[in-house]
Amino acid sequence: MNSPQIPLRDKPKLGISACLLGNEVRYNGGHKESRLCNRTLNEYFDFVPVCPEVAIGLGIPREPIRLVGDPAAPRAVGTVRREMDVSAPLAAYGERMAGELSDICGYIFMQQSPSCGLERVKVYQDGGRPSEAKGRGLFAQAFCARHPDLPVEEDGRLNDPVLRENFITRVFAYAEWQQLLQDGLTPKALLGFHSRYKYLLMASDPQQYKTLGRLLGNLHQHDLRELAPRYFSELMAALKKCATRRTHSNVLQHLSGYFKQALSSTDKQEMQQLISQYRNGVVPLVVPMTLLKHHLRRNPDAYLAQQSYLQPHPENLSLRNAL
Repeated sequence: MNSPQIPLRDKPKLGISACLLGNEVRYNGGHKESRLCNRTLNEYFDFVPVCPEVAIGLGIPREPIRLVGDPAAPRAVGTVRREMDVSAPLAAYGERMAGELSDICGYIFMQQSPSCGLERVKVYQDGGRPSEAKGRGLFAQAFCARHPDLPVEEDGRLNDPVLRENFITRVFAYAEWQQLLQDGLTPKALLGFHSRYKYLLMASDPQQYKTLGRLLGNLHQHDLRELAPRYFSELMAALKKCATRRTHSNVLQHLSGYFKQALSSTDKQEMQQLISQYRNGVVPLVVPMTLLKHHLRRNPDAYLAQQSYLQPHPENLSLRNAL
C-alpha cells in the first residue's frame, strides 16, 4: 500500500503555466517559480508548460495586459495602449490548446493572471479602479469550458494542505479513469472503478456517494456510452468537495468495522481513540490511517485492500501528514 493500487502505465501529465516552472516568460522577463511544482511534484507528474501570452505573439519583456469591462465577459487590453486588445487571440488559443492537450489529467494555473487566473482576477473599470466583482483569465476560461471535468487549481491555493491533497487526489482519479477508457470500458470495469472509489467518495460527498450508488444500481437499464460520462462528471464534481475531519472520521469508523471480529478489545479501543483524536484535531489523518493499514496487513481483506481511499496518491508526497 505504498502506491496507488491500480498502477498507472505513465506519469500523469499536467498542464501548467510556464512561469511556475521557472521559465522567464512574464511581462517583465521574470518568472514565478513554484518550489512545490518544480522540486516536489515534478517527480510524480510530467508537466506541459504553456504561456498563452507568449504563444499569441506578445514579446518578452512586453507591455502588461489587464482585464477591463464587464467582469462576466471582460476584455484583455494593454495597460498603456488600450487599443491593444488580445481578448480574441487568448480565447482562441485556449480553445486550441484544449484540443491539443487532450491527454492531460489536470492543470495548474498562475493566479491573478489576466490570461491564466482561475478566479479573483482584477477587472478594471473606467477611471482605473478594479470592480468589486472579479473575473477569470481569458485563456483559462476558454480552456476550462472545453474540459469541465478536468482537475484545475491555482498555484497559490496549493499552499493550503487541504486544497493540495484534494487536487492531487482528483488528478490521480482522472488519470485512472482515462486509463480505464483506453483499456475499454465495460459494465464490469465501471463497477470495479466505482467500488474502488466508494470510501473516497463517502469522505468527500456522502450524499453523492448514495446518489451514484443508486445510479449504477440500475446500470443494466442504461446505455453505457451515455451513463459513463455522466457518472464520471458527477464523481469529479463530488471529489472536488474537500473532505472534513467529520467525514473522514465517519469513513475511518466504517473501515475499522471490517476488523471487529479480528481485533482484541485493546486494539479496538486504540483504534477508536485515534479516530476520536483525529476528529478533535489532536493528530493528523495519517495517524489513524497508519494504524488501520497495520491491521489490514495483519488481517488481509481483498475489498479493503483495493480501496483508493487508503492511498489515493503516492505515499512519499506525505499529503495526509498535514490534514
